Amino acid sequence: MTVNTTVNRVLLALAGLVLFALGGSVLAIGLGAPAPSWWLHDGRNDVLLDDSERTRWRDEGWWWPAVIAALAVLVLLCLWWLVSVLRRRRMSEVVVDAGDGEIATLRGRALEHALAGEANRQDGVAEARVLLTGRRGTPHTRVVLLLEPHVNPGTALHTFTAGPLTHARTSAGLPELPSEVRLRAVKHRPERVT
Repeated sequence: MTVNTTVNRVLLALAGLVLFALGGSVLAIGLGAPAPSWWLHDGRNDVLLDDSERTRWRDEGWWWPAVIAALAVLVLLCLWWLVSVLRRRRMSEVVVDAGDGEIATLRGRALEHALAGEANRQDGVAEARVLLTGRRGTPHTRVVLLLEPHVNPGTALHTFTAGPLTHARTSAGLPELPSEVRLRAVKHRPERVT
C-alpha cells in the first residue's frame, strides 16, 4: 500500500468519524436523548446557532477576516487533496507498434509485472518493485531494487539495465525506456563473526 493510499484512508476515516459523531449526536438529541452540559444544544427544539451566538463577534474587526481566511485555507486543502486523489500516477496502457503499420496496446500492469518478475530472478535481488509512468507512447519506469547484503550495487544495476530493462524495451517495441532505478539494501540481522 502506498503512502498516498494510507493518507487518503486515514483522512477519510477521520472525516467520517467526526461527521458520524456530530450527526449522530444531533440526531440523538433531536429524538429526545439528554444532552451533556458542555454540548452545543440544550434540547429537542434548540437551534444549531441562535441569534446571540451568530452575532456575538459581528462587531469585532478581526472576526470575519479570520473566518474567511480559515475557510479559504480549508477549501484549498480540500481541493489539493481532491486533485492528488484524482491524478493517476500509474499508466494503464502503452502504445506498441505492431510492425505492420497497426498499433496495439499493452497493459501497463502487464509490463510492470513482467519487468519486476525478471528482475526478481536476478541474482542478489530480494525484491523488485516497478511503476510505469509517463504517456502512452513514451513511458518511463520507476524501479526499486531491494538488494541482498552480498551484492555489489554497480553490478546489480548493470545486470538489470542490460537484462530485464532491455528485454522490456525490445519486447514492447519502444525506441527508449527511460528509468529511474533506486537501489536499497535489505535489512538483515548482524552476523556474528567468530
